Amino acid sequence: MKNSLIARIDQLKEQKDAIILAHNYQPGEIQDIADHVGDSLELARISQNIERSTIVFCGVHFMAETAKILNPGKTVLLPDIHAGCPMANMITAEQLQAEKIKHPKAVVVTYINSTAAVKAISDVCCTSANGVKIIQSIDSPEIIFDPDKYLGAFIARSVPEKQYHIWNGYCPTHMVFTREGISALKEKHPDAIVLVHPECRIEVQEIADKICSTSQMISFAHNHDAKEFIICTEIGLLHRMNKDNPGKTFIPGSPHAICPN
Repeated sequence: MKNSLIARIDQLKEQKDAIILAHNYQPGEIQDIADHVGDSLELARISQNIERSTIVFCGVHFMAETAKILNPGKTVLLPDIHAGCPMANMITAEQLQAEKIKHPKAVVVTYINSTAAVKAISDVCCTSANGVKIIQSIDSPEIIFDPDKYLGAFIARSVPEKQYHIWNGYCPTHMVFTREGISALKEKHPDAIVLVHPECRIEVQEIADKICSTSQMISFAHNHDAKEFIICTEIGLLHRMNKDNPGKTFIPGSPHAICPN
């Protein structure tokens, strides 16, 4: 049954001149049938070089929007139109506009985990992988950062010479990681390297061996000599990490880190 379903998907891809992009947080069975798997930045870059006329984006709404922004002449399909991002919904264009009025000299840096309407009134967008570099490249001493307060706090620590106005948004899935939970895992796996996504709470960031985006986690784990890693991000990433590193062990920082969307 599964093989026949995959064959049908492949047939439809040819008929519809389509390509499948899947985010790192998708279930393993979706990642395995995708043409490309990556984080938001990787998939945005990949989408710009796609020759096929249709992009099937297995991710949440803002990711499909980003692909459409970069490919206005292509059809972008979201398999589940209700696959939203709670963090992206924590700020509206009206709220950001009010923040801009309060801080008229600030440059608005918006995390890619946001709606197209919010991006449209921002000065620049960033990802968790390039947020620090983006802020470092801005001449203005004053920054409005939205919507994620934890990524904003990480960037503020990394580039402390700026003045920040950070929006109070967050990712509910990354909130399941705790200092106590990671410390308990470290007792069981004392040699494990702790990799933490910057969307995690500050208390979790503080005990990380490395704070990094999903793409940075993948490259770090691949190149590091350690054999065990505790991964503090959405659990779907472990599928890719296990496939790419058969001789290494990847331990979820929490078994409950599953994005419901």
